[in-house]
Amino acid sequence: MEISGIISAIVIGIVIGVLARLVLPGRQRIGILWTIVVGIVAALIGTAIAAAFGVADTKGIDWIEWLIQIALAVVGVAALDRFKSRQ
Repeated sequence: MEISGIISAIVIGIVIGVLARLVLPGRQRIGILWTIVVGIVAALIGTAIAAAFGVADTKGIDWIEWLIQIALAVVGVAALDRFKSRQ
């Protein structure tokens, strides 16, 4: 993976993590760094899932891939928030 791929993953992870926090109702008790980490992981896993279904590379914006990534990030942020609130 090249440096541009790493930078792209970080930027996309930030966007997806922030969108996940906006989708979730209420206040989340996790920091912005955890949000970025969850977003990056969701972006990578979401891309793999989209590629497995054959919807990763389409003409124009890959809306289905974005929805998969955001859904995974929402689940990740909610799970991490629940885990942090129990500690």
